Amino acid sequence: MYPPQFSAEPPSTDRTPRTYDVIIAGCGPTGAVLAAELRLHDVRVLVLEKETEPASAVRIVGLHIRSLELMAMRGLLDRILPHGRQRPASAYFAAIAKPAPTGLDSRYAYLLGIPQPVIERLLEEHAIELGAQVRRGRAVAGFEQDDEGVTVELADGEQLRSCYLIGCDGGRSTVRKLLGVGFPGEPARTESLMGEMEVGVSQEEIAAKVAEIRETHQRFWLRPAGVGVYSVLVPATGVSDRAEPPTLDDVKRQLRAIAGTDFGVHSPRWLSRFGDATRLADRYRVGRVLLAGDAAHIHPPIGGQGLNLGVQDAFNLGWKLAARIRGWAPEALLDTYQAERRPVAEAVLDNTRAQTELLSTEPGAQAVRRLLIELMDFDEVNLHLLEKITAIGIRYDFGPGPDLLGRRLPDLDVKQGHLYGLLHRGRGLLLDRTERLTVGGWSDRVDHVADSTAALDVPGVLLRPDGHVAWIGDGQRDLDDHLSRWFGEPAH
Repeated sequence: MYPPQFSAEPPSTDRTPRTYDVIIAGCGPTGAVLAAELRLHDVRVLVLEKETEPASAVRIVGLHIRSLELMAMRGLLDRILPHGRQRPASAYFAAIAKPAPTGLDSRYAYLLGIPQPVIERLLEEHAIELGAQVRRGRAVAGFEQDDEGVTVELADGEQLRSCYLIGCDGGRSTVRKLLGVGFPGEPARTESLMGEMEVGVSQEEIAAKVAEIRETHQRFWLRPAGVGVYSVLVPATGVSDRAEPPTLDDVKRQLRAIAGTDFGVHSPRWLSRFGDATRLADRYRVGRVLLAGDAAHIHPPIGGQGLNLGVQDAFNLGWKLAARIRGWAPEALLDTYQAERRPVAEAVLDNTRAQTELLSTEPGAQAVRRLLIELMDFDEVNLHLLEKITAIGIRYDFGPGPDLLGRRLPDLDVKQGHLYGLLHRGRGLLLDRTERLTVGGWSDRVDHVADSTAALDVPGVLLRPDGHVAWIGDGQRDLDDHLSRWFGEPAH
């Protein structure tokens, strides 16, 4: 049974600090997932969101294979699927469309396109149902940390007290800036205008013109987004210092410059601009303050990896932070969050840099692009690039061992149904084909499934709550050592 839901409450008027285990700044997908993961372990969570209302822009975002797997691990996928549109899992590296390669080992081998406000609402509702408290219109203005916790000051002067503060407040993160963490990288070199709007010409005319232009301009499209409505992407003239969205006239001007026509666009639902800035935080943790999602890394949106990268940060961090608060975490466990996730972000930044270069209209970049198009006809190349985009190729460094060590385990068939159905509670899991191992004193935080029929070619595996393989073998003493490494000392 889920913990009881907190009731909504008005802002405090007495300025008396209140105690929470974790305060999260930002209720986007990263913050909402992190809050839910913490609540699975009965951590007292407050999420502060500076915006008074959820985002209204109905842009479509994509959930990649690994994110879909993680949602399945928590029993969320069935709730999300009806709101999205499934597309085949294909390699779209640098917008090069190729069929899905063979050997794609996942039960969730598709891309789920879903409106961003919808996925944000579903994840926030899930966190609240689990007992997280969300307060909108509340911005973090400052904080001080000490050996015992963090005092957070809000924009209206109210002060709150927590054990930890997590910045999930986006690329312009207030928490990161106040923490003094560097955010080196490259500023935006190009900018694009994007939106959804109605058009004044036929679908056939649009399709013909778009096909012609995309032979050389990959940062350009008009795609159907409903009856008479199109999603529009067009390069801007340069890079703007403004954060506000463009106007319809800006979009029309750029369409005419690139396509020779503005397609009669009118009645925009929403408009936005984005650049290709690429930055990575120097550190993900300073004492009791940590960063996740866009607060820790930003990159061009090509490949649709941003939301997925942040959500996967949250799944990595949540159980570790909860373990620290619950008192059973090994001393170094929380530090593995940065050790594991920062290299993943570095790799994503590199692959988006490479993809951005391949979108250039310069002759050299176009020549490399044509070569890559040929290479992607090889399944090995196609699979390698798809694994990068979808994050199913990640292998954390857990030390020497078989290739499976540190990787995610697919959703195997087990006698209880599917493996991921056994991970809904966010606990560790021992999948034991020998039927003679035990989790002993760790049973309060690790589940044990003895199943000699499991579709697994090793005797046993220990899974962390994020589904990554922490141990492989059949020896109890070796297993106990790894249980201690990841899940602390056994209960007495």
